[in-house]
Amino acid sequence: MISGQIENGILHLRKKDPRLSRIISMSGSCSLKRRRYHLYALFRAIIYQQLSGKAADSIISRFFGYYRGKPEPAGILATKDIILKNLGLSNQKIKYIKDLSSRVMSGEINLRKLSTASDEEIIDRLTAVKGIGTWTAQMFLIFSLNRLNVLPVNDLGIKKGVMKVYNLKKLPDEQKIITIARRNNWAPYCSIASWYLWKSLEL
Repeated sequence: MISGQIENGILHLRKKDPRLSRIISMSGSCSLKRRRYHLYALFRAIIYQQLSGKAADSIISRFFGYYRGKPEPAGILATKDIILKNLGLSNQKIKYIKDLSSRVMSGEINLRKLSTASDEEIIDRLTAVKGIGTWTAQMFLIFSLNRLNVLPVNDLGIKKGVMKVYNLKKLPDEQKIITIARRNNWAPYCSIASWYLWKSLEL
């Protein structure tokens, strides 16, 4: 079902936005795919914060390796902080990952039920967790749940992509991005538009 929706979104954006249409032609099909293990995606998102891709990938590899590929809340809560620190996690990220694990264990966050909630509800619930802000929640919506109408207006890559694709002289602010999105009728496929804006930086 998601592949059909993505194709519909690409056709919609091609018709409504000539500039984005050129990026679509150069980039090919959008490769958004649903990820099955939502908790693991959130762990990765927390670890990735404020790190280069290479450094984060190394820590993620050690972190998942320590738990034999299956880091579960009970095991993480039982792990001493010094062990997690030796895997490369900062004291702050240890607190974040344990806070998320605790909330999942207690049932405060039910990831199965969460996946059926509205975008706004998911952002509200996830941002209650230490270390998960709006950006992380939006990345979860796009890349784990494949919600198709998310526009992360404060993402640096989106700002750079908009500046490049629309020939702006400076990085756009939140309102400028919203205005461009509305003018070019990205909704209800803002996530796909965002994906192509990120891709535009590779062209």
